[in-house]
Amino acid sequence: MAASSDPWIKEYNEAVKIADDINGMISERISLPASGPETQRHASAIRRKITILGTRLDGLHSLMSRPTGKPLTEKEMNRRKDMVANLRSKANQMASAFNMSNFANRDSLLGPETKADAMSRTVGSDNSGLVGLQRQIMKGK
Repeated sequence: MAASSDPWIKEYNEAVKIADDINGMISERISLPASGPETQRHASAIRRKITILGTRLDGLHSLMSRPTGKPLTEKEMNRRKDMVANLRSKANQMASAFNMSNFANRDSLLGPETKADAMSRTVGSDNSGLVGLQRQIMKGK
């Protein structure tokens, strides 16, 4: 087992703490109003924390590629890779869960639109045709 003075372990523990904070913040969103400045600030803070977590995970990955101190065993290296992969998966799930609510809000405002719908409306159009379609959409179809 690596010593607690290992910078990788310290960085990993910080990343876990950030992930826990994000989970708590996402849970707190339920108690906030559906919209408003407080909700926007909270959402912005969650996005910021998710970005910070991603940066920390990148840092953990690079720390593994250049270990400090005594060399790690293959078993320890694999354990650390698994720990980072699990935390990255958790971060991706949190980002996905957070973004899904934004997509739901978009759909309630604009109606659901699949990529195929958008693409089929533009097939064969030249620049002026695309501009005309944009104008139609902005006018409300």
